[in-house]
Amino acid sequence: MNRPVRVIVGISGASGAAIGLRVLERLSEVRQIETHLVISAAAERTLAAEIGPDAPARARALASHCHDHRDIGASIASGSFRTAGMIVAPCSMRSLSAVAYGQLGDLLARAADVQLKERRRLVLLVRESPLHLGHLRAMAQVTEYGAIVAPPVPAFYLKPRDIAAIVDQIALRAIGLLDLDLCLDAPAPAEWQGRDS
Repeated sequence: MNRPVRVIVGISGASGAAIGLRVLERLSEVRQIETHLVISAAAERTLAAEIGPDAPARARALASHCHDHRDIGASIASGSFRTAGMIVAPCSMRSLSAVAYGQLGDLLARAADVQLKERRRLVLLVRESPLHLGHLRAMAQVTEYGAIVAPPVPAFYLKPRDIAAIVDQIALRAIGLLDLDLCLDAPAPAEWQGRDS
């Protein structure tokens, strides 16, 4: 019997909560994927403010399993819990810095740290601008540990028709960074086909 592919999705309190919700929506379309969701305390507020008061409940309904951000004894806090990786979308600078400097006081940071120690993919959609030197150093540090820092930058060459298309493209790009589309029927991000000169 084939075991489902587990993916952890973290949503932190940075602006851009729609991206995390769209990642969950896209992953829920793939029958082989089992999602494990952790929403930070700040993300509860951001989801409600940016999407609507029912957004946290919508996110939880899309996930296969939900974990309380305070439960550092949850399954996803252990390296023995095998996953294909973790996407934090959006990723606040606070969450990124917690991982960079080992401040693992909540489940989101702990689960992210586990991905790094187990040499699994960790994709951080860092949502901050402008950046000061401390931000850049923290981003460099998590990159040195093996994380993929992927700011949610739109691919304007795809000529997105609206914000929903931009959000979808960024969500698919994050999923693509886990290489799930190579081994599953997971949705693939749009590819550049080149340009005739």
